[in-house]
Amino acid sequence: MPRFAANLSLMFGEVDFPRRFRAAAQAGFDAVECQFPYAWPLDSLAQCLHAERQTLVLHNLPAGDWPAGERGIAVLPDRQDEFRRGVELAVNYAKVLGCTRLNCLAGVAPAALEPGVARRTLVGNLRYAARRLSRAGLLLLVEPINTIDVPGFYVCGTAQAVALMDEVGAANLALQYDVYHMRMMNEDPASMIAANLPRIGHIQIADCPGRHEPGTGRIDFAALLDGLDAIGYAGWVGCEYFPLGSTGESLGWVRGMLPRNRSLKATGQTDP
Repeated sequence: MPRFAANLSLMFGEVDFPRRFRAAAQAGFDAVECQFPYAWPLDSLAQCLHAERQTLVLHNLPAGDWPAGERGIAVLPDRQDEFRRGVELAVNYAKVLGCTRLNCLAGVAPAALEPGVARRTLVGNLRYAARRLSRAGLLLLVEPINTIDVPGFYVCGTAQAVALMDEVGAANLALQYDVYHMRMMNEDPASMIAANLPRIGHIQIADCPGRHEPGTGRIDFAALLDGLDAIGYAGWVGCEYFPLGSTGESLGWVRGMLPRNRSLKATGQTDP
């Protein structure tokens, strides 16, 4: 059975961020992930995780000015110093919070940027980040993003991401496979995950179209999740979706598969 983590950046938006840890725990999640934890003090987040006995399985490297529309800076040659400072910040958060995976968003390459320069910049930044994370015992991830939601995103397909990983040549660099993003790019997620299983370090899910919970779009998640078990995927599956209604209402597809809820059923108690 897949191991699920609630993405606290998109889910449980009914409450402020620090209270989402408890909301996720009460829903049955013993693992969480988030996009960017940097707006909150480290000690406060650590206390939230400890209080709920949860594991933080993933967060992103800083990705520039997110509210202004930036979606990563790793491809931008004039932002390399900022990128390196962001790596240090991310490693510090990860070490304190016990997070073992950090995801790098490449970003959007300006039209005027020569393609070779963009490629060399991204490869160089990934090599730098991989070396720094390796010293800290951390896994670096690179994630393809669809170009419908984020026009011009530099890494937008699995084959491209794997070729990039080969060029970087770091043992601790893996693929973050987002089912929603790659289905938007017309990939078949089940076959692509199976074909690239040894390179995958994390999976995220949302239905397509809409980026809502499984069951709201056209992806056969029952088959997909069964397939993950069949091929032996042992990593985390991050639930990175925008609930169509309340978060609680969106959890019918997964509630019975969450470990805390299974424990309650084993003791004859009711679900939270």
